[in-house]
Amino acid sequence: MSTPVSSDRPFLNRRLAAFGTTIFAEMSALATRTGSINLGQGFPDTDGPAQIAEAASRAVLTGLGNQYPPGPGVPELRTAIAAHQQRFYGLAHDPDTEVLVTAGATEAIAAALLALLEPGDEVIALEPYYDSYAACIAMAGAVRVPVTLRPHAGAFALDLDELRAAVTPRTRLLLLNTPHNPTGTVLTPAELTAIAELAVERDLLVVTDEVYEHLVFEGAHTPLAGLPGMRERTVTISSAGKTYSFTGWKVGWITASPELIAAVRSVKQFLTYVSSGPFQYAIAEALALPDSYYDTLRADLAAKRDILADGLAAAGFEVFRPQGTYFITTDITPLGEKDGLAFCRALPERCGVVAIPNQVFYDDKAAGATQVRWAFCKREDVLREAAERLRRL
Repeated sequence: MSTPVSSDRPFLNRRLAAFGTTIFAEMSALATRTGSINLGQGFPDTDGPAQIAEAASRAVLTGLGNQYPPGPGVPELRTAIAAHQQRFYGLAHDPDTEVLVTAGATEAIAAALLALLEPGDEVIALEPYYDSYAACIAMAGAVRVPVTLRPHAGAFALDLDELRAAVTPRTRLLLLNTPHNPTGTVLTPAELTAIAELAVERDLLVVTDEVYEHLVFEGAHTPLAGLPGMRERTVTISSAGKTYSFTGWKVGWITASPELIAAVRSVKQFLTYVSSGPFQYAIAEALALPDSYYDTLRADLAAKRDILADGLAAAGFEVFRPQGTYFITTDITPLGEKDGLAFCRALPERCGVVAIPNQVFYDDKAAGATQVRWAFCKREDVLREAAERLRRL
C-alpha cells in the first residue's frame, strides 16, 4: 500500500513531511511586510570588524579561494581553528586530521548526524532546540528523544535525573547546545561533568553545538571534549557567524578525533563539497583577533541584553535573563496571553515588533506555549525603540 502524502507538499518524503517553511522565514517576511523591528531571526544589524571584511575582499582580489578550496578547508583556517582551541581551552588538535571546515554550523550538524546515526537510533536533545536539529535527526531516520529544560528561579534548568532516565539501549548519541539557544542557559561544569560521566558509562557519542561559545555573560564556556573520556566520543561544532557578525559567510567547523572527522567528512563531501573559499582566509585572521575583541563583544552584548530585558519587563513580560547567546526568552502569561504563536503573529500589527514563538522549538508544545524569544544582537537605538513600542501592550 502506498503511503499517503501531504496535500500541500505532495512530493516531500515521509521523514520531512512534518517540516514546512521555518518559523524564521515566516516571521522575517512578516517583519518586512509590516515594516516592523525584527527581533526574531538572530542576525546582527551591523557588520563585524572592518579588517576582517577587508581580508575577505583581499582574498577575492588576489585569487585566494575563488576556485574550489581543499575539501577539509584551507590549511590557514584549519590551523587557526586548532590554535583557537588551544588558546581558549587548552585543547590540542591536529589541523590536518582533527579539523573540518563546513558551510556554517548548520551543515556541520547535518553532516555529523547523517554520518553517525543509523535508522532507528535514538538521539537525546535538550528541548527547546534549534529547529534544524529535529530535521537532521529525521533525515538520518533516527528517533528524537527530548529532555526539557524547565523554567526555575528565573532561568532554565537541566534535570540530570531526567536526562539519565531518557537513555535506553537504543540511545546512540547526545545532541547538546551550550550556550543554549533559545533559553540562554549555559551548562555548568558540574552539569557537563555529569553528562560526560553518563556518556562514558553508556558508551554514547556526543555532538555539541558551541556556536555561542564567546557570548557568555555569566560563568564561562566549558567544552565537553575537554572532560575525561570525552575527546574520543565528542564532535565539537562552532562557527564564525555569531562571534564575528558575518552570518552570511557561512563558515563553520568541527573538531574531533581523526576517526570521527573521517566519518563526518565522508558525508560532508556529498553535501556542499566545499564552500566560502575567500571567506575561509578572512576567518582565519578573525580567529587570531586579540582578547580585547572578545571582551568588547561580550560587554557590548551584555549591555544590549540589559536594555531589552529591562524594556520587556517594563512592558509586562516575565523575563528570563540569559547567561549567554544573544536571545532572551519571556513568558506572555502576565499579559493575559496563552498562545505564543498567535501572539507573535499579531504582534507586528499591535506594536510593530517581531519575535519568535518558542513552542516551535518543542515536541511538547504545551511546555513552550507561552514562551517568546527575542534577539538583542541589534543596535542600541533599535532595541530602545522596540522597548518603547512594546509598552503599547
